[in-house]
Amino acid sequence: MPADAGNTRRREAREVFMKIGLAVSAAVVLALAAPAGARADALVEFKVMTPETALILARAALEDCRAKGFQVAVAVVDRFGVLQVTIRDRLAGPHTPGTARRKAWTAVSFRSDTVSLAETTERGDASGVRFVDQVLMLGGGVPVQAAGAVVGGVGVSGAPAGTEDDACARKGIEAVQTDLEF
Repeated sequence: MPADAGNTRRREAREVFMKIGLAVSAAVVLALAAPAGARADALVEFKVMTPETALILARAALEDCRAKGFQVAVAVVDRFGVLQVTIRDRLAGPHTPGTARRKAWTAVSFRSDTVSLAETTERGDASGVRFVDQVLMLGGGVPVQAAGAVVGGVGVSGAPAGTEDDACARKGIEAVQTDLEF
């Protein structure tokens, strides 16, 4: 057999093996990609505030109320209503930390501020929601949003009125809003 014929057969065999290798590689990639796509559809991604951001928000709300002469407690919850931070000023009443947490929880749960919720649920069919466990329809709870999604909530308790609690909560949110935009 001439030397050129042997080289040609070896070259042809290499090409066949390369084609088989490419086909097997492509099949493996496709087989692995299909389940990955299916798993991705079964999961949800979401954002939450870091504890550091929640603390900055709480401190800013507390300082705003202090500047107005109010002794308050501030609670920040994540998007699921789980407590992240609570701060109680020295002379705030003993009920204020729990009240602030419930206001924050209510704001996150209903995705609305509690001043509006208090008005909406005062009478009529919507009033029944006031009997849901942990709900507190008093002003001072505000959802924290970033890019249109609720990422947490803040509740303030201890100012002379719910609208004043609400104003302090909103000042806290203003302090972190730039950091939350993503």
